[in-house]
Amino acid sequence: MKIAVTSASGQLGSSIVKHLIAEIGAKNVIGIARTPEKAAHLGVEIRKGDYNNPQELELALKGIDAVLLVSGMDEPQKRIQQHRNVIEAAKLNGVKKIVYTSIVGAEENNAFSPIVQTNRQTEEDIKVSGLEWVIGRNGIYIEPDLEYIDTYLKEGEVRNCAADGKCTYTSREELGFAYAKMLVEEKHNGNTYNLVGNAITQTELVSFINQEFNTNLVFNSVSVESYLAERKAALGDFIGTVIAGIYAGIKNGANDVPSDFEKAAGRPHISTLAMMENFKKKM
Repeated sequence: MKIAVTSASGQLGSSIVKHLIAEIGAKNVIGIARTPEKAAHLGVEIRKGDYNNPQELELALKGIDAVLLVSGMDEPQKRIQQHRNVIEAAKLNGVKKIVYTSIVGAEENNAFSPIVQTNRQTEEDIKVSGLEWVIGRNGIYIEPDLEYIDTYLKEGEVRNCAADGKCTYTSREELGFAYAKMLVEEKHNGNTYNLVGNAITQTELVSFINQEFNTNLVFNSVSVESYLAERKAALGDFIGTVIAGIYAGIKNGANDVPSDFEKAAGRPHISTLAMMENFKKKM
């Protein structure tokens, strides 16, 4: 069984490749990357494949039995067609199964919703593709907060607009494990899973950070409007709007969803503290 992973050079793609190797062996895993040399360290065959290039994707998926489609990072209006290019290349090559990394989130009423809407459209495109399919809706990654600790320390606080909303954080390592199972086990076919961990508030997140990293941070909540303006000024209109939308969604409960992680992975999701401990080991 040959399984391909798109965006293999990215952090999520790399994690999925690593866990797939443990399941089926390196010779049966194919990485697809827009820039193949960036994925050379993964120890598997790497093929060139750009979401904007249907011809490259068609060549990249030759001889493949199942493909993992990592959701693209482009602007919303571009992503639907990019994902369709992968789906069409899979159909042309007789690929039997497609697994998609979608996302948890509100489909309306915040600045992140346009991203969620494009993911939902790709979910529908996959369901009518004629291929076997599994869809994972990823929770928010915990790693960016941990990678940002030095900045938090300089500012003395964690500040966003999530208020008392709960977020079911996950990690790329946990997701990699789950997606490998979803790819190789037929029992998951036709299912959509919320791939999330335990629901915690930002205050609880900061408490765990203080416990694990010996810091003394506090959480301060600001208005959605002021946080949006701050993030846009710091990160630009597109990324700033996305980040502010994510935290507005957390505030409104969009990320406090029931977890299907154990159904997908065959084991419970690890705790927030355990994710932080794993992150520290890689520092």
